[in-house]
Amino acid sequence: MEIPLWAQDAPGFDPAIGQSAPGLTPCLVEGARGAVIVLPGGGYAMRADHEGLPVAEMLNRAGISAFVLSYRVAPYRDPVPLLDVRRALRLVRHHRAQLGIERVGVLGFSAGGHLAGCAALLEDGWAGDPQSDDPVERESARPDAAVLCYPVVTGLEHAHRGSFENLLGGRADDPNELRRLSLELRAGPHAPPCFLWHTADDGSVPVENSLMLAAALRRNGTPFSLHIYPHGRHGLGLAQGVAQAEAWPDECVRFLRGAGL
Repeated sequence: MEIPLWAQDAPGFDPAIGQSAPGLTPCLVEGARGAVIVLPGGGYAMRADHEGLPVAEMLNRAGISAFVLSYRVAPYRDPVPLLDVRRALRLVRHHRAQLGIERVGVLGFSAGGHLAGCAALLEDGWAGDPQSDDPVERESARPDAAVLCYPVVTGLEHAHRGSFENLLGGRADDPNELRRLSLELRAGPHAPPCFLWHTADDGSVPVENSLMLAAALRRNGTPFSLHIYPHGRHGLGLAQGVAQAEAWPDECVRFLRGAGL
């Protein structure tokens, strides 16, 4: 059963758009000390099913709890998706004692990887509001770890234009907006550990996206793990049966364990 992010209407929610209110589908493991919020990709136009529950189930098999987030997509625009993932992080943290969870990470694919990266790197939205009447809003929205799978990273050279057009609408040609949401320009010294993977011949989101972000994380001293596999189309999900790339889930679990999840 999906858990709504807000007890009442989500900020900016418009039922006329035809999307359900944002929520979390829990996939819990008894005794797990870590949880990961899964963000399917889809160019900020949809959410790919194969990058949702199957990934949560993979994490469950490794003893990690997971939540699949149905964040809002176009025609909703920035900052709505980021509001959703930050609220999800706060909500899981608010219930951490009940769930037995100590640490919370994010994992996203493609545009969902961009959203996970925004949650991990745009630190101006991390802090909770200690004066809020809503106890959930008092929690931090900084993830303890971030996994970015063939992520959309940059709005500049090597951009996946469709993702930014869906995310920004009429602002997609504004260079200031594109720079603000280009993750390679937002990697700061307080970012959580990051795991990135990509295929070298990705024909939709060029591998340079992950390479640029890894270089930025290195410059800022952020712990990261980067895996570039030689072949595989964009949107592989768990990459089952794809030579070499199918190793990413095991590598990811090792990374999450090292990050305390």
